[in-house]
Amino acid sequence: MMKRYRSIAIKVFILVVLAGLTGCQSSKREKKDITSTIKSVALRVSDRDFPSVFQAWNPADNLNEDTHVTLARHDLVFHSSHGFKLVWNNNHTGLADGFTSESLIEGLRFREKILELNPNMIILIEIRYRDAPPSWLPEEHHWWMRDSTGNLVYGWKEGGFIRLALDNQEFQERVAAQAAAAVKSGVADGVMLDWWNENEFAEARLSLLKKVREAVGEDGLIIVNSNDRKIPESAAYVNGLFMECYGSKNPDNWEKIRTTLLWAEANLRTPRINCLETWFDESRNDLYKMRATTTLTLTHSDGYCLFSDPNSLPAPDHLHNWYTFWDIPLGKPAGPGFKRGDGAFQRDYEGGNVIYNPVGNKPVLIKFSTSMKSIATGLISDEHQINDYDGDIFVIPD
Repeated sequence: MMKRYRSIAIKVFILVVLAGLTGCQSSKREKKDITSTIKSVALRVSDRDFPSVFQAWNPADNLNEDTHVTLARHDLVFHSSHGFKLVWNNNHTGLADGFTSESLIEGLRFREKILELNPNMIILIEIRYRDAPPSWLPEEHHWWMRDSTGNLVYGWKEGGFIRLALDNQEFQERVAAQAAAAVKSGVADGVMLDWWNENEFAEARLSLLKKVREAVGEDGLIIVNSNDRKIPESAAYVNGLFMECYGSKNPDNWEKIRTTLLWAEANLRTPRINCLETWFDESRNDLYKMRATTTLTLTHSDGYCLFSDPNSLPAPDHLHNWYTFWDIPLGKPAGPGFKRGDGAFQRDYEGGNVIYNPVGNKPVLIKFSTSMKSIATGLISDEHQINDYDGDIFVIPD
Protein backbone atom coordinates (compact mmCIF):
# COMPACT_ATOMS: atom_id res chain seq x y z
CA MET A 1 0.00 0.00 0.00
CA MET A 2 1.15 3.52 -0.69
CA LYS A 3 1.33 4.54 2.98
CA ARG A 4 3.58 1.56 3.63
CA TYR A 5 5.73 2.52 0.63
CA ARG A 6 5.86 6.12 1.81
CA SER A 7 6.89 4.97 5.28
CA ILE A 8 9.76 2.98 3.82
CA ALA A 9 10.81 5.96 1.68
CA ILE A 10 10.77 8.23 4.71
CA LYS A 11 12.91 5.80 6.72
CA VAL A 12 15.39 5.59 3.87
CA PHE A 13 15.51 9.38 3.65
CA ILE A 14 16.25 9.68 7.37
CA LEU A 15 19.12 7.19 7.04
CA VAL A 16 20.51 9.18 4.12
CA VAL A 17 20.38 12.39 6.14
CA LEU A 18 22.08 10.73 9.11
CA ALA A 19 24.79 9.41 6.83
CA GLY A 20 25.52 12.94 5.68
CA LEU A 21 24.57 12.34 2.07
CA THR A 22 22.94 14.99 -0.11
CA GLY A 23 21.21 15.17 -3.46
CA CYS A 24 24.23 17.05 -4.79
CA GLN A 25 26.25 13.83 -4.67
CA SER A 26 23.97 12.10 -7.16
CA SER A 27 25.21 11.80 -10.71
CA LYS A 28 23.41 13.47 -13.59
CA ARG A 29 22.41 10.00 -14.77
CA GLU A 30 20.86 9.18 -11.38
CA LYS A 31 18.91 12.44 -11.36
CA LYS A 32 17.61 11.73 -14.85
CA ASP A 33 16.45 8.29 -13.76
CA ILE A 34 14.61 9.69 -10.72
CA THR A 35 12.91 12.34 -12.82
CA SER A 36 11.84 9.78 -15.41
CA THR A 37 9.97 7.81 -12.73
CA ILE A 38 7.69 10.70 -11.77
CA LYS A 39 4.10 9.74 -12.48
CA SER A 40 1.56 11.88 -14.27
CA VAL A 41 -0.70 14.12 -12.22
CA ALA A 42 -3.69 11.86 -12.90
CA LEU A 43 -1.79 8.80 -11.70
CA ARG A 44 -0.55 10.54 -8.56
CA VAL A 45 -4.12 11.48 -7.70
CA SER A 46 -5.53 8.01 -8.40
CA ASP A 47 -2.67 5.93 -6.97
CA ARG A 48 -2.56 7.45 -3.51
CA ASP A 49 -3.67 5.67 -0.37
CA PHE A 50 -6.33 6.89 2.08
CA PRO A 51 -6.76 8.78 4.34
CA SER A 52 -5.26 11.59 2.25
CA VAL A 53 -4.21 14.73 4.09
CA PHE A 54 -3.24 18.08 2.56
CA GLN A 55 -1.17 21.03 3.74
CA ALA A 56 -2.55 24.55 3.35
CA TRP A 57 0.53 26.79 3.41
CA ASN A 58 1.87 25.97 6.88
CA PRO A 59 3.06 22.60 8.23
CA ALA A 60 2.34 20.08 10.91
CA ASP A 61 4.51 21.22 13.79
CA ASN A 62 4.17 18.49 16.42
CA LEU A 63 6.73 16.06 15.00
CA ASN A 64 10.44 15.93 15.75
CA GLU A 65 11.69 14.98 12.30
CA ASP A 66 13.13 16.43 9.12
CA THR A 67 10.79 19.01 7.58
CA HIS A 68 10.83 17.22 4.22
CA VAL A 69 9.64 14.05 5.92
CA THR A 70 6.79 15.90 7.61
CA LEU A 71 5.73 17.54 4.36
CA ALA A 72 5.80 14.18 2.56
CA ARG A 73 3.24 12.76 4.98
CA HIS A 74 0.74 14.95 3.12
CA ASP A 75 -0.48 14.03 -0.36
CA LEU A 76 -1.10 17.59 -1.56
CA VAL A 77 0.37 20.95 -0.61
CA PHE A 78 -0.21 24.51 -1.75
CA HIS A 79 1.94 27.47 -0.80
CA SER A 80 3.27 30.69 -2.24
CA SER A 81 6.24 30.28 -4.57
CA HIS A 82 8.83 30.80 -1.83
CA GLY A 83 7.47 27.70 -0.07
CA PHE A 84 8.96 25.71 -2.96
CA LYS A 85 12.26 27.66 -3.15
CA LEU A 86 11.11 29.75 -6.14
CA VAL A 87 11.84 33.49 -6.44
CA TRP A 88 9.93 35.71 -8.87
CA ASN A 89 12.05 37.64 -11.39
CA ASN A 90 10.94 41.12 -10.32
CA ASN A 91 11.36 42.99 -7.02
CA HIS A 92 7.65 43.77 -7.31
CA THR A 93 6.13 40.29 -7.46
CA GLY A 94 3.00 41.53 -9.24
CA LEU A 95 5.11 42.58 -12.23
CA ALA A 96 7.02 39.29 -12.51
CA ASP A 97 6.46 36.89 -15.39
CA GLY A 98 8.75 34.08 -14.31
CA PHE A 99 11.30 32.88 -11.78
CA THR A 100 15.02 33.45 -11.42
CA SER A 101 17.15 30.74 -12.98
CA GLU A 102 18.92 30.02 -9.69
CA SER A 103 15.64 29.48 -7.84
CA LEU A 104 14.31 27.22 -10.59
CA ILE A 105 17.20 24.87 -9.90
CA GLU A 106 16.48 24.93 -6.18
CA GLY A 107 12.76 24.45 -6.76
CA LEU A 108 13.30 21.40 -8.93
CA ARG A 109 15.64 19.89 -6.34
CA PHE A 110 12.99 20.47 -3.68
CA ARG A 111 10.31 18.82 -5.81
CA GLU A 112 12.55 15.86 -6.54
CA LYS A 113 13.26 15.32 -2.85
CA ILE A 114 9.58 15.43 -1.91
CA LEU A 115 8.51 13.09 -4.70
CA GLU A 116 11.19 10.60 -3.67
CA LEU A 117 9.53 10.49 -0.25
CA ASN A 118 5.94 10.54 -1.51
CA PRO A 119 5.60 9.70 -5.22
CA ASN A 120 1.92 10.74 -5.14
CA MET A 121 2.45 14.27 -3.84
CA ILE A 122 0.62 17.09 -5.67
CA ILE A 123 2.27 20.55 -5.54
CA LEU A 124 0.35 23.77 -6.21
CA ILE A 125 1.56 27.38 -6.16
CA GLU A 126 -0.75 30.13 -4.92
CA ILE A 127 -1.16 32.90 -7.48
CA ARG A 128 -2.33 36.22 -6.04
CA TYR A 129 -5.18 37.93 -7.85
CA ARG A 130 -7.51 39.35 -5.17
CA ASP A 131 -5.22 41.23 -2.80
CA ALA A 132 -1.53 41.52 -2.01
CA PRO A 133 0.95 43.22 0.36
CA PRO A 134 1.93 46.83 -0.43
CA SER A 135 5.30 45.73 -1.84
CA TRP A 136 3.62 43.58 -4.48
CA LEU A 137 3.25 46.53 -6.88
CA PRO A 138 4.70 50.05 -7.04
CA GLU A 139 2.76 52.38 -4.74
CA GLU A 140 0.86 54.27 -7.46
CA HIS A 141 0.37 51.38 -9.86
CA HIS A 142 -2.99 51.27 -11.66
CA TRP A 143 -3.52 47.60 -10.77
CA TRP A 144 -4.34 48.53 -7.17
CA MET A 145 -8.09 48.77 -6.55
CA ARG A 146 -9.36 52.20 -5.50
CA ASP A 147 -12.77 53.42 -4.38
CA SER A 148 -14.78 56.25 -5.94
CA THR A 149 -12.72 58.83 -4.05
CA GLY A 150 -9.39 57.37 -5.17
CA ASN A 151 -8.49 55.69 -1.90
CA LEU A 152 -6.99 52.21 -1.82
CA VAL A 153 -9.40 49.37 -1.03
CA TYR A 154 -8.10 46.93 1.56
CA GLY A 155 -8.76 43.21 1.42
CA TRP A 156 -7.21 41.02 4.10
CA LYS A 157 -7.09 43.46 7.03
CA GLU A 158 -5.06 41.18 9.28
CA GLY A 159 -2.18 41.21 6.81
CA GLY A 160 -2.63 44.77 5.57
CA PHE A 161 -3.23 43.51 2.04
CA ILE A 162 -4.63 45.80 -0.67
CA ARG A 163 -7.27 44.72 -3.19
CA LEU A 164 -6.24 44.27 -6.81
CA ALA A 165 -8.05 45.50 -9.92
CA LEU A 166 -9.64 42.20 -10.82
CA ASP A 167 -11.60 43.65 -13.74
CA ASN A 168 -8.50 45.06 -15.47
CA GLN A 169 -7.79 42.92 -18.55
CA GLU A 170 -4.07 43.71 -18.51
CA PHE A 171 -3.90 42.59 -14.90
CA GLN A 172 -5.77 39.38 -15.74
CA GLU A 173 -3.20 38.63 -18.42
CA ARG A 174 -0.39 39.03 -15.90
CA VAL A 175 -2.10 36.68 -13.43
CA ALA A 176 -2.46 34.11 -16.22
CA ALA A 177 1.20 34.57 -17.17
CA GLN A 178 2.23 33.88 -13.59
CA ALA A 179 0.06 30.76 -13.52
CA ALA A 180 1.71 29.61 -16.74
CA ALA A 181 5.16 30.25 -15.24
CA ALA A 182 4.28 28.19 -12.16
CA VAL A 183 3.42 25.13 -14.26
CA LYS A 184 6.17 25.70 -16.83
CA SER A 185 8.74 25.78 -14.02
CA GLY A 186 8.31 22.04 -13.58
CA VAL A 187 8.05 22.53 -9.82
CA ALA A 188 4.26 22.84 -9.57
CA ASP A 189 1.46 20.71 -10.96
CA GLY A 190 -0.94 23.66 -10.97
CA VAL A 191 -2.13 26.70 -9.10
CA MET A 192 -4.30 27.70 -6.18
CA LEU A 193 -6.58 30.77 -6.25
CA ASP A 194 -7.73 32.02 -2.84
CA TRP A 195 -10.92 33.96 -1.90
CA TRP A 196 -13.12 32.51 -4.68
CA ASN A 197 -16.66 33.92 -4.50
CA GLU A 198 -18.95 34.01 -7.53
CA ASN A 199 -21.14 36.66 -5.89
CA GLU A 200 -18.39 39.28 -6.23
CA PHE A 201 -17.03 40.56 -9.58
CA ALA A 202 -18.61 37.50 -11.16
CA GLU A 203 -17.99 38.44 -14.80
CA ALA A 204 -14.39 39.57 -14.22
CA ARG A 205 -13.68 36.53 -12.08
CA LEU A 206 -14.86 34.13 -14.77
CA SER A 207 -12.86 36.01 -17.40
CA LEU A 208 -9.74 35.67 -15.25
CA LEU A 209 -10.37 31.97 -14.61
CA LYS A 210 -10.70 31.23 -18.32
CA LYS A 211 -7.36 32.94 -18.94
CA VAL A 212 -5.71 30.95 -16.16
CA ARG A 213 -7.10 27.67 -17.51
CA GLU A 214 -5.76 28.48 -20.97
CA ALA A 215 -2.40 29.41 -19.43
CA VAL A 216 -1.91 26.20 -17.42
CA GLY A 217 -3.27 23.99 -20.17
CA GLU A 218 -5.67 21.08 -20.02
CA ASP A 219 -3.38 19.09 -17.72
CA GLY A 220 -2.58 21.85 -15.23
CA LEU A 221 -4.50 21.74 -11.96
CA ILE A 222 -6.56 24.63 -10.60
CA ILE A 223 -7.97 24.68 -7.06
CA VAL A 224 -9.97 27.58 -5.65
CA ASN A 225 -10.92 28.50 -2.09
CA SER A 226 -14.71 28.73 -2.07
CA ASN A 227 -15.10 27.88 1.64
CA ASP A 228 -18.39 25.96 1.85
CA ARG A 229 -19.91 27.47 -1.32
CA LYS A 230 -20.67 25.80 -4.62
CA ILE A 231 -19.25 27.52 -7.72
CA PRO A 232 -21.36 26.43 -10.70
CA GLU A 233 -20.09 29.13 -13.10
CA SER A 234 -16.46 28.14 -12.47
CA ALA A 235 -16.90 24.37 -12.36
CA ALA A 236 -15.82 23.65 -15.94
CA TYR A 237 -12.39 25.20 -15.33
CA VAL A 238 -11.59 24.00 -11.81
CA ASN A 239 -10.22 20.66 -10.54
CA GLY A 240 -10.97 21.13 -6.87
CA LEU A 241 -12.28 23.23 -4.04
CA PHE A 242 -10.20 24.25 -1.08
CA MET A 243 -13.03 24.17 1.44
CA GLU A 244 -11.65 26.35 4.24
CA CYS A 245 -14.64 25.75 6.51
CA TYR A 246 -14.31 28.26 9.34
CA GLY A 247 -18.05 27.84 9.96
CA SER A 248 -18.20 24.25 11.23
CA LYS A 249 -19.94 24.24 14.60
CA ASN A 250 -23.60 23.32 14.12
CA PRO A 251 -25.72 20.87 12.10
CA ASP A 252 -26.55 23.43 9.40
CA ASN A 253 -22.84 24.21 8.88
CA TRP A 254 -21.94 20.57 8.53
CA GLU A 255 -24.82 19.77 6.22
CA LYS A 256 -23.78 22.61 3.92
CA ILE A 257 -20.21 21.34 3.96
CA ARG A 258 -21.39 17.81 3.19
CA THR A 259 -23.60 18.81 0.26
CA THR A 260 -20.97 21.14 -1.21
CA LEU A 261 -18.36 18.38 -1.05
CA LEU A 262 -20.72 15.98 -2.81
CA TRP A 263 -21.43 18.62 -5.46
CA ALA A 264 -17.74 19.25 -6.04
CA GLU A 265 -17.02 15.53 -6.40
CA ALA A 266 -19.71 15.27 -9.05
CA ASN A 267 -19.23 18.49 -11.01
CA LEU A 268 -15.60 19.63 -11.15
CA ARG A 269 -12.98 18.68 -13.72
CA THR A 270 -10.96 15.51 -13.44
CA PRO A 271 -8.58 14.73 -11.93
CA ARG A 272 -10.45 16.08 -8.88
CA ILE A 273 -8.52 17.34 -5.88
CA ASN A 274 -11.14 18.53 -3.39
CA CYS A 275 -9.63 19.56 -0.05
CA LEU A 276 -11.76 19.85 3.11
CA GLU A 277 -10.40 21.75 6.13
CA THR A 278 -12.02 22.55 9.48
CA TRP A 279 -10.56 24.42 12.46
CA PHE A 280 -10.48 23.39 16.08
CA ASP A 281 -12.99 24.93 18.52
CA GLU A 282 -11.13 24.65 21.83
CA SER A 283 -7.76 23.09 21.01
CA ARG A 284 -5.94 20.70 18.71
CA ASN A 285 -7.16 17.99 21.07
CA ASP A 286 -10.72 18.33 19.73
CA LEU A 287 -10.18 14.82 18.43
CA TYR A 288 -13.88 14.20 17.80
CA LYS A 289 -13.89 17.08 15.31
CA MET A 290 -10.68 15.89 13.67
CA ARG A 291 -12.25 12.46 13.26
CA ALA A 292 -15.53 13.94 11.97
CA THR A 293 -13.63 15.97 9.37
CA THR A 294 -11.56 12.99 8.29
CA THR A 295 -14.43 10.52 8.09
CA LEU A 296 -16.76 12.97 6.32
CA THR A 297 -14.07 13.36 3.66
CA LEU A 298 -13.53 9.60 3.43
CA THR A 299 -17.23 8.69 3.19
CA HIS A 300 -18.29 11.46 0.80
CA SER A 301 -15.32 11.95 -1.52
CA ASP A 302 -12.01 10.81 -2.91
CA GLY A 303 -10.55 14.04 -1.58
CA TYR A 304 -8.05 15.31 0.95
CA CYS A 305 -8.66 16.46 4.53
CA LEU A 306 -7.05 18.77 7.10
CA PHE A 307 -7.81 19.74 10.72
CA SER A 308 -5.94 22.86 11.77
CA ASP A 309 -5.65 25.94 13.95
CA PRO A 310 -8.22 28.73 13.51
CA ASN A 311 -6.99 31.85 11.70
CA SER A 312 -7.79 34.00 14.75
CA LEU A 313 -4.66 32.77 16.56
CA PRO A 314 -1.57 35.03 16.42
CA ALA A 315 0.51 32.15 14.99
CA PRO A 316 0.72 31.55 11.22
CA ASP A 317 -2.57 30.28 9.79
CA HIS A 318 -3.23 26.58 9.11
CA LEU A 319 -0.57 25.18 11.40
CA HIS A 320 -1.69 21.75 12.58
CA ASN A 321 -0.81 18.49 14.27
CA TRP A 322 -0.17 15.27 12.45
CA TYR A 323 -2.58 12.73 13.98
CA THR A 324 -1.97 8.98 14.16
CA PHE A 325 -5.58 8.61 12.96
CA TRP A 326 -4.23 9.64 9.55
CA ASP A 327 -1.62 6.87 9.49
CA ILE A 328 -4.08 4.00 9.04
CA PRO A 329 -3.42 2.29 5.66
CA LEU A 330 -6.97 2.04 4.32
CA GLY A 331 -5.89 1.52 0.74
CA LYS A 332 -8.47 2.26 -1.96
CA PRO A 333 -12.26 2.56 -1.63
CA ALA A 334 -14.11 -0.72 -2.14
CA GLY A 335 -17.17 1.17 -3.35
CA PRO A 336 -19.13 4.40 -2.88
CA GLY A 337 -20.20 5.72 0.50
CA PHE A 338 -23.78 5.27 1.66
CA LYS A 339 -26.16 6.48 4.34
CA ARG A 340 -26.96 3.91 6.97
CA GLY A 341 -30.39 3.36 8.47
CA ASP A 342 -29.23 4.91 11.75
CA GLY A 343 -28.38 8.25 10.09
CA ALA A 344 -24.61 7.74 9.98
CA PHE A 345 -22.61 7.39 6.76
CA GLN A 346 -20.34 4.48 5.85
CA ARG A 347 -17.78 3.65 3.23
CA ASP A 348 -15.78 0.47 2.99
CA TYR A 349 -12.11 0.40 1.99
CA GLU A 350 -9.63 -2.33 1.17
CA GLY A 351 -8.12 -1.94 4.63
CA GLY A 352 -11.15 -1.23 6.80
CA ASN A 353 -14.50 0.48 7.31
CA VAL A 354 -15.14 4.19 7.86
CA ILE A 355 -18.15 5.64 9.70
CA TYR A 356 -19.09 9.33 9.92
CA ASN A 357 -21.82 10.29 12.43
CA PRO A 358 -23.09 13.84 11.78
CA VAL A 359 -23.57 16.45 14.46
CA GLY A 360 -27.20 16.38 15.62
CA ASN A 361 -27.65 12.67 14.98
CA LYS A 362 -28.00 10.19 17.85
CA PRO A 363 -25.12 7.93 18.99
CA VAL A 364 -24.99 4.88 16.72
CA LEU A 365 -24.09 1.26 17.47
CA ILE A 366 -21.88 -0.36 14.86
CA LYS A 367 -22.11 -4.16 14.68
CA PHE A 368 -19.70 -6.40 12.79
CA SER A 369 -19.78 -10.14 12.11
CA THR A 370 -16.29 -10.42 13.60
CA SER A 371 -14.13 -8.48 16.03
CA MET A 372 -12.84 -5.18 14.64
CA LYS A 373 -10.47 -2.64 16.14
CA SER A 374 -11.59 0.97 16.63
CA ILE A 375 -8.82 3.40 15.72
CA ALA A 376 -10.47 6.07 17.88
CA THR A 377 -10.61 4.01 21.08
CA GLY A 378 -8.32 1.04 20.51
CA LEU A 379 -11.19 -1.26 21.55
CA ILE A 380 -11.43 -4.65 19.81
CA SER A 381 -15.00 -5.92 19.64
CA ASP A 382 -17.80 -6.84 17.27
CA GLU A 383 -19.79 -3.83 18.59
CA HIS A 384 -18.72 -0.19 18.82
CA GLN A 385 -20.54 3.05 19.61
CA ILE A 386 -19.90 6.34 17.83
CA ASN A 387 -21.30 9.58 19.23
CA ASP A 388 -22.72 12.24 16.98
CA TYR A 389 -20.21 14.85 15.73
CA ASP A 390 -17.60 12.11 15.47
CA GLY A 391 -16.35 9.34 13.26
CA ASP A 392 -14.17 6.27 13.37
CA ILE A 393 -12.12 3.84 11.33
CA PHE A 394 -12.38 0.11 11.96
CA VAL A 395 -9.72 -2.41 10.92
CA ILE A 396 -9.10 -6.12 11.42
CA PRO A 397 -6.92 -6.39 14.54
CA ASP A 398 -3.34 -7.61 14.16
